[in-house]
Amino acid sequence: MIKLYFSTRQIPTLSSLPLTKRLEKIEEANKKMSKPEVWFLNLLKLLILIPIFIFILQISSNWTALLWAILVTLAYPLLLKPIQYGLCAKYISN
Repeated sequence: MIKLYFSTRQIPTLSSLPLTKRLEKIEEANKKMSKPEVWFLNLLKLLILIPIFIFILQISSNWTALLWAILVTLAYPLLLKPIQYGLCAKYISN
């Protein structure tokens, strides 16, 4: 089970670093992730993006679909970033 971090500041090894250094460390950790972890993140991205396009296609018959597309788009980073940070946390070196 991965631990979810909603901010890079919550990751224990990154908590004392400035934002730019934290982002650099996260980027380095992203590159070290295993293929199944990368596939898992990409699958999650796909599962979030597909409904957005489905809602956009439905706008011509149902204008409220635009509101749902906007809501799902806003939820994208809220759902994906904590999982990404949790997967990256084990690859961050001190």
